[in-house]
Amino acid sequence: MTADEAVLLGRFFQGTRLVEIPSSRTKRLVVLERLALEFDLGRRYGEPEVNELLRRFHDDHATLRRTLVDEGFLDRSGGEYWRAGGRVVA
Repeated sequence: MTADEAVLLGRFFQGTRLVEIPSSRTKRLVVLERLALEFDLGRRYGEPEVNELLRRFHDDHATLRRTLVDEGFLDRSGGEYWRAGGRVVA
């Protein structure tokens, strides 16, 4: 993450908890990219597993899941989800 992104994430997270989903798309994309890093590349997840993972960050896991898909960070088919976008950290 860049320094600007780290500052932005600091505004929306308290520790590991996302306290607010940004209304600004630009800011929301930074938050979503951070959340996408929690999903392993090449791994498929069932919806309950995605919900559990996202619930660690915010109670409204359904909105986060839907938005991750809508913005291209996750893809889904046949009840499975997988990482489709975002940064790769080596």
